[in-house]
Amino acid sequence: MPTLLIADDHPLFREALRGAVRRRLPGANLYEADSVNALYVLVEAHPDADLLLMDLNMPGAHGFNALVHLRALHPQLPVVIVSAREEPGVMRRALDHGALGFIPKSADSEAIGRAIAQVLDGERWVPIEAHEAPAMGRDEHEVALRLRELTPQQFRVLQMLCVGRLNKQIAYDLGVSEATIKAHVTAILRKLGVTNRTQAVLMAGRLSVDPDRMVPPPEEQD
Repeated sequence: MPTLLIADDHPLFREALRGAVRRRLPGANLYEADSVNALYVLVEAHPDADLLLMDLNMPGAHGFNALVHLRALHPQLPVVIVSAREEPGVMRRALDHGALGFIPKSADSEAIGRAIAQVLDGERWVPIEAHEAPAMGRDEHEVALRLRELTPQQFRVLQMLCVGRLNKQIAYDLGVSEATIKAHVTAILRKLGVTNRTQAVLMAGRLSVDPDRMVPPPEEQD
């Protein structure tokens, strides 16, 4: 039977997804994560999983960044986004960034089950209105390519920069020296082709669901 991973920080919705999967695939193996960091550990523990059902908004996720990075690390893992953001443009961007499907959280259990079964059969599943939305722009595609070059630790550091953490705070959270974080920041800036952390955060923010609402962090000497 297939192995499915569920990544969502809301226990009630994880329960709803479990129910939908169990009704369609009674013998499926299910494993869960409630944050992006926990998801990375889960994927490493189950490298042959058949499908990941992933929310766009959970701790450690900022728009499509986590999807892009996960697809770079584990291109063999099919990903379906399950989200309350149901705008056609958001759905289309998820597909353009490598998702094989997009299930609105407003979908009923039967629709969720059909969508999962279709993706497991090797097909895409997305509401029809997503196909009518414009494809993502060239600039967003370029940002995604650059983010794919980051190592897992560099990506974690960038995500922390995006929420305004300072070097010493990131070092404490990750259990490393501040000098190590400065080295990571330097490598991130080089790979993204920018000169300071504000530019790096703004670039990463172009993959957020609402990029126009990005607020740059305070600058810090690196």
